[in-house]
Amino acid sequence: MTLVAIILATLAAGIGSVWLAALLMRLGLGGRSDSVGPQHLLSLAAGALLATAFMHLLPEAFESQAGAHDLFATLLVGVVFFFLLDKAELWHHGHEHSHGAHAAVPEHQHGGVEAAHGHDHAHYDHHHHHHGPRSGGWAVLTGDSVHCFGDGILIASAFLADIRLGVIAAVSVLAHEVPHHMGDLVVLRQTSPNRRMALVKVSLAGAVTALGGVVGYFLVGQLQDLLPYFLAVASSSFVYVALADLIPQLQKRLTARETVAQIAWLIAGMVIVTLVSGAAHAH
Repeated sequence: MTLVAIILATLAAGIGSVWLAALLMRLGLGGRSDSVGPQHLLSLAAGALLATAFMHLLPEAFESQAGAHDLFATLLVGVVFFFLLDKAELWHHGHEHSHGAHAAVPEHQHGGVEAAHGHDHAHYDHHHHHHGPRSGGWAVLTGDSVHCFGDGILIASAFLADIRLGVIAAVSVLAHEVPHHMGDLVVLRQTSPNRRMALVKVSLAGAVTALGGVVGYFLVGQLQDLLPYFLAVASSSFVYVALADLIPQLQKRLTARETVAQIAWLIAGMVIVTLVSGAAHAH
């Protein structure tokens, strides 16, 4: 029964996030540089990830027999590991495209460019910060598949600890993958005129989440004593994505109304996680 729940949850998070991203783009959210839709999604995802890590995954890990010192060490190592992965990806992209547009702009001029083209710069950064060049469609799919496989393992780890935690983790993954997949779709649509094929390719990458869930089910099932540490690693992933990737994209000069909306969506992400937690627990 747990395995079936993991498969359904990982498919919903992996493929559902792709289809939701495509729907939002079709409705105009993220499709135009002056739209605030992507900012709302980023705020929502950041709130959901932080609430999941600090209010659910970490407390569950600390309720086990594992020592607090070891769990904090695992959390620290996890954050540093994801930081190093980011650095490796940035180094690879920078080395591969050292003669690209960003390399051609001196560092001291970036402030002026951003000020002159605020929304356009933000939109470009949102869609391409983690996805490399527009010509790297297959590279995007490969990286996305690996990322989705890891998400599946994290969801399986949460389900094996508690069904409630599994549902929360799946919802959180879905929320933070929506902006990510919007970027994937933008890249693939630049490399291929066939929008339907771009959606199919990203959906297949999202389906790898289910494969990660199945592997995680058998892996974690054989290593129950290490479950608290898997939860700590899952928490480090969510915390790093929220603090290093999502929130920095929200740190822009906004009007008072836009700032209030941003904060409201951040809180909404936390509230959604809490409501899903309560509903799953009651069930």
